[in-house]
Amino acid sequence: MSVFADLVQQLADLLNPLFGASAAAAAIVLFTAFVRLLVHPLSRAAARGQKARTELQPKIAELRKKHAKDPEKLQKAVLALHAEEKVSPLSGCLPSLFQLPAFFLLYHLFSNTTIGGQTNELLTHQLFAAPLGDHWKDALGDGGVFGGAGLVYLGLFVVVACVAAFNYGRTKRMMATNPAVPVVDGEPVPGMGAVSKVMPFMSFFTLFTVAVVPLAAALYVVTSTTWSAVERAALYR
Repeated sequence: MSVFADLVQQLADLLNPLFGASAAAAAIVLFTAFVRLLVHPLSRAAARGQKARTELQPKIAELRKKHAKDPEKLQKAVLALHAEEKVSPLSGCLPSLFQLPAFFLLYHLFSNTTIGGQTNELLTHQLFAAPLGDHWKDALGDGGVFGGAGLVYLGLFVVVACVAAFNYGRTKRMMATNPAVPVVDGEPVPGMGAVSKVMPFMSFFTLFTVAVVPLAAALYVVTSTTWSAVERAALYR
């Protein structure tokens, strides 16, 4: 943890001439961009996997008809088809999984008052008027929604809401063109219809994340979410 804290501090020192008191916030944005660049090959692979899975839907539909009365054979046949076509059903999860360590590092870094037995100096850094170690509730208690820190959060919420609305429209369009729901014994899997209806709204849950984590982690989430929206729009066009 102390090594990571030193890296963030050094990057903030390099950016200080350009960003002043917000240098650490800028360092987090650059760190997030670096993480997303590292994960980008996985995102490209996930996009290829998604397209391949979509192309497999007619064959999977045939297998469902063939093995409608034998769920075990259907499952084996579907897995064999994915293996034959070299398509991983889990490839879409990998980009998110590989980002979790970076998020938790930032979360813990800006949640601890001491690092390696010394005072955590990163907590003194700010994004404009909002300390990076504070939460939205702290901003509300110090000036309210339209106070200095409150306005920083308000700006982040606006960005997240815009990205979520963009993702909502895109997800609705994708689901309209590929509305397939898993079927067992010739019947849709119970609950999957409800999941399909909720899925377009998932991006809006980011608003809750931004509200409850330290500002530094929220900044990572906002940057990563925005990057993801642009990336997916390019890869899945």
